[in-house]
Amino acid sequence: MVRPRHTATDIEKMRRSQILQDEWPVAIAPEEAAAERAWLMTFTDLVSLMLTFFVLLFSMSNVKVGDWQNIIDSLSRTLRPTLEKVVKAQTATFNIGTIYRRQAIDLNYLTSVIEEGIKDIELLTDTQVMLLEDRLVIALPGDLLFQPGRAQMTERAREAMFVFGGLLGNIGNEIGVNGHTDPTPSPQGSEYTSNWELSTGRAAAVANALRRAGYKDDIIAFGYAESRFSQLPEAPKAERRALGRRVDIVVMPTAVGVSR
Repeated sequence: MVRPRHTATDIEKMRRSQILQDEWPVAIAPEEAAAERAWLMTFTDLVSLMLTFFVLLFSMSNVKVGDWQNIIDSLSRTLRPTLEKVVKAQTATFNIGTIYRRQAIDLNYLTSVIEEGIKDIELLTDTQVMLLEDRLVIALPGDLLFQPGRAQMTERAREAMFVFGGLLGNIGNEIGVNGHTDPTPSPQGSEYTSNWELSTGRAAAVANALRRAGYKDDIIAFGYAESRFSQLPEAPKAERRALGRRVDIVVMPTAVGVSR
């Protein structure tokens, strides 16, 4: 069987015809196109029904305002995060804002309170209260608080000082205690070898009594022995010597820690 021979012109025509058949789109009937888009209508109806169903559920539910606000805040922080500020830890135990300092009481008012208070303490009725220009001095009779040559208070004196210390327990004024003696030397075999030691010991005993009665701040105790005996006013010898064996409680007009 002899195959027909094609010329170059025939081959070129056949190639062009094949290219035109590949590039020309195949026509689709309108009925087929409508059938292919039918699922889209069903899907749209389904989504609309689901949305209506959820809206109905939401309208029937009771939404807690607090929980809803928490959800909104959580979403706000998630979608719009803010930079966290690093706060340095304090290095000191106290600062200016946290220190509490008690206020000093006016000395004129305190004088009247103490004068009225000692009237009810039988052992201290002979106490002298002197308001000076820059301080209040309360002179306690040493002979009623201590035995001769000793710095330990008697039981009755401890009870009296506990009651008296309640008058000073809540004040913020700075307090000092000064011990004094008369010029008589310490007796032989005494617990204290000099009046300096004796006066200091008695001052410390009174200071400790005030602390036990409720005064919370520091108290400075000094012993002056007979160094200020010459400053006492003129009086009979026995009375002047008894006044020399005193213990002074000095109340300053300023609070503890405040420089004058």
